[in-house]
Amino acid sequence: MRIFKNIADLKPFLSQKKEEGCTVGLVPTMGALHSGHLSLIEQALVENNFAVITIFVNPTQFDNSLDFDKYPREIDADTSLLSHFENKICIYAPELQDIYPNGIASEHFDYGGIENEMEGKFRTGHFDGVGTILKTLFQHIKPNKAYFGEKDFQQLQIVKQLVILENLPIEIVGCPIYREPSGLAMSSRNKRLSKEQAEGAATLFKILSHVRNQFGIKNANDIKVWVENEMLKSAMLTLEYFEIAEENTLKPMLELENDKKYRAFIAAYAGEVRLIDNIPLN
Repeated sequence: MRIFKNIADLKPFLSQKKEEGCTVGLVPTMGALHSGHLSLIEQALVENNFAVITIFVNPTQFDNSLDFDKYPREIDADTSLLSHFENKICIYAPELQDIYPNGIASEHFDYGGIENEMEGKFRTGHFDGVGTILKTLFQHIKPNKAYFGEKDFQQLQIVKQLVILENLPIEIVGCPIYREPSGLAMSSRNKRLSKEQAEGAATLFKILSHVRNQFGIKNANDIKVWVENEMLKSAMLTLEYFEIAEENTLKPMLELENDKKYRAFIAAYAGEVRLIDNIPLN
């Protein structure tokens, strides 16, 4: 398994792979890898001959400097975890200047309004940072397909729009949320949770599961009030937002339309750790 620190070395390696007839899947990560990431890699290798795993904590997508500073960085553990994939993958763990040679700054993107919903209301500039890093990785690596978990469903829709905006010949593949036995959606940030916080955070999935059971029976506003009241009962969690939204536009549901798909989205804090989750409703 090769590990690359700069694009100058990675590009000829990938060119050789492509000349040999390999298709390339890309799994972008910020490291602190877990079973959810492994499921993305496994899917990439089912659909491609080779996969590139990127590990880079991207500063421009953090609106909270404390969150950036405390984000887990475990490159040795990540490398060890990926070692069993052997020569089926390589790791691209670039230095900062390899991604931002002209200084750390985001490009601005117009995603048609979906960037202003939910996460966009609470994380200023976040999706500009996401677009900036992914546009760079896509241009550097030129994968056939790129894989993203549905836990970050709004990001998944943003990335699909980015590919259209930039006219990139890449297929974006969304993969199911990978969960702990408790139901808690797997996230690198979970490593910052205490045992008690992790147990309390499992409430998020229980709430979302109840919402799915009530969808179509109760109206969206009544469900939202119920969620807010349930979250007030939690000693470990503080609700940031809950929303029922249409999957493509991410606009809040005003009235159920049978030809559209909806999801419930939630964001909450367990102490200083921000958690998000979502669930399909129909």
